[in-house]
Amino acid sequence: MDEVNRCINDDETPGFHLPNQDRLKQNIAIIPPHPFLPSSGALWIWRQAFFISCIFLWDISRAMSKHQLELGRPASANIGVFICLKCCGVHRSLGTHISKVLSVTLDDWSGDEIDAMVEVGGNSSANAIYEAFIPEEYAKPGPDASHDERAQFIRAKYELQEFLKPSLRIVSLQSGKSSLQSSSSRKTVDSFQSTSSHHLAGMVEFIGLLKVKVIKGTNLAIRDMMSSDPYVVLTLGQQTVRTTTIKSNLNPVWNEQLMLSVPHHYGPLKLQVFDHDTFSADDIMGEAEVDLQPLITSAMPFGDAGMFGNIQIGKWLKSHDNALVIDSTVNIVDGRVKQEVSLKLQNVESGELDLELEWVPLDQ
Repeated sequence: MDEVNRCINDDETPGFHLPNQDRLKQNIAIIPPHPFLPSSGALWIWRQAFFISCIFLWDISRAMSKHQLELGRPASANIGVFICLKCCGVHRSLGTHISKVLSVTLDDWSGDEIDAMVEVGGNSSANAIYEAFIPEEYAKPGPDASHDERAQFIRAKYELQEFLKPSLRIVSLQSGKSSLQSSSSRKTVDSFQSTSSHHLAGMVEFIGLLKVKVIKGTNLAIRDMMSSDPYVVLTLGQQTVRTTTIKSNLNPVWNEQLMLSVPHHYGPLKLQVFDHDTFSADDIMGEAEVDLQPLITSAMPFGDAGMFGNIQIGKWLKSHDNALVIDSTVNIVDGRVKQEVSLKLQNVESGELDLELEWVPLDQ
C-alpha cells in the first residue's frame, strides 16, 4: 500500500493532503489490487471505490469543518455530490428521480453510481454548474440555516434548477447495466466508461422551458378503502417531475408549479396520477397526454410576449383523439404565453385534471 499512501499525501493541500483530481486519475491505475478482491472486475471496483473516497476527502478538506466531516457520509448518487445529514432529508423528499441518497459507508453502490460520482468530480465541480448564476439578492443557506431555508434552496438548485446557465438543463437518464467480464482491468474500465457516458446525467441544449402548474383534480378514482392519496407525475422525454402527495382527497388542490426543459424534438407531455401506498406499490389513478405543439408553434412567432397585449394566439381543439374536456386556448396574459388545459383521465373509471402551461423562451 505504499503507492496508495504516496498518492494520498502527494499534494500541497492543507488538512488531508490529497492530490488534485487530475493526479488522482493518473495514479489510480497504479493502485495495487486489494488482497481479498483478486478478480479483474473486483480490482476495478476497488480502484473506483478508492477514487470516490479520495474525491470525498479532497472536496470536504476544502469546504467542511472537522465536525461536518463526521456528517458528510450521505451522498446523492445521481447528482454526484456528498451531502450532510441536515440536507439529507430534503434530498430524499425530492424523489430518487432527482436525488438518490445513499450512504457512503452503509449502502451498496452499483458500478454506474460509483462512475457517476467519479464523472462529476466532487461537490466543488457540481456547484460550479448548479450554482453558476445565483442572484446577488439570493442568500445561500449557512450551517445554522433552518430546515425551511435549506429545503427552499435545495429545491431551487436541483429540482427547479434556477441557478444554471440559461441555455442548459441537467436531466437524469436511466442507467444501463455495464459489463465487467473483460479479462483485462484496463479494457473493463474503457468498456464501462464508453457505455456509461450515454446513460449518466448530462447537459442538454433545449429550445425553451415549460412551466406546468398542476392546479387540481376532480372526482378522482378511489384506490384505498374510502379515498385516495393522489400525486401527479409529469414526463417529457427523459425528464420526470412530480407533485406532492395530498392525503385522503378525491378532489385535491395542488396549485403546484413544476418545470421541464423542451428539447428540439419534443413529444407529448405525459401525465399520470398515482395513489400513494406505504406498504405496497402505488396504484395508478389514470393518465393523459398533452400535445405541446399548439402552445409552442403559437408562441414562437411572437418572440417576446411582453411586447403584446392580452390576446388569444392559438387553440387546441377537443377531439376523440385527445383527452381534452373542452377546447384549450393559448393566450398572451400579462406578457406571458399561457394555456389552460382540462383533461379527462384515461384508463380509469373517473377523474379530471386541470393544468396551466406556460412557455418560456430561452432569452427569458
